[in-house]
Amino acid sequence: MRFITKHGSGGFQLDQSNQTPPTTGEQATTRWGSFKYKAGLLKTLTDEQQGLCAYSEINPDEFGLASHIEHIEPKSLNPQRTFDYHNLVMNALSSDDLKRSDVDLFAGHAKRERFDTNLFISPLNNSCQDYFVYLSDGLVVPNNKLNEADRLKAEYTIDLLNLNCAYLKNKRKNWVDELEELIDEHLNNNWSLNDLMQIYLCPCNDKLYSFFSANQQRLVA
Repeated sequence: MRFITKHGSGGFQLDQSNQTPPTTGEQATTRWGSFKYKAGLLKTLTDEQQGLCAYSEINPDEFGLASHIEHIEPKSLNPQRTFDYHNLVMNALSSDDLKRSDVDLFAGHAKRERFDTNLFISPLNNSCQDYFVYLSDGLVVPNNKLNEADRLKAEYTIDLLNLNCAYLKNKRKNWVDELEELIDEHLNNNWSLNDLMQIYLCPCNDKLYSFFSANQQRLVA
């Protein structure tokens, strides 16, 4: 999970809606459903996150997927944050993607209305990346340097978001295998790893490659 720095308030329409936030889950559902500016807001969130899903770190475009606006704290549980820009992130998978047989449920669509604020690790937490390690077999696991309380948070977040579903695990493994081969090739030929870092850790056209944290853990000492 990569730390997301929020900028601004998400635009005039969102900010105006947030001036009088819903107070019940029913109001939140109704008002969010009638909010007409989701397309522009989704683009703003996507640009802010440099193309990466807030939870899975995949770039949906790379895998032929779409995306949606995710409420970190579900609007049914905290309706007053329905239009709070600091509660909104871009997630992979649109409603149409959920109909595909080759894609598992993950990220916000797996979380749904479940949420424990004391256990969930948010991508707006500036140390969120320290909680997870991305293994060569495609699994994401808690960092073994964590204390017991933080390990439980990492496990809760991984399970809640279904980050080890078959789809993500396979995509991560395939990519990590390829990246590790590139790293070995560069080391064997005494080539600088900085070339790989420039490609896989720096934005191109303001977009990052998928699985940024897994890339960073292998390319940065």
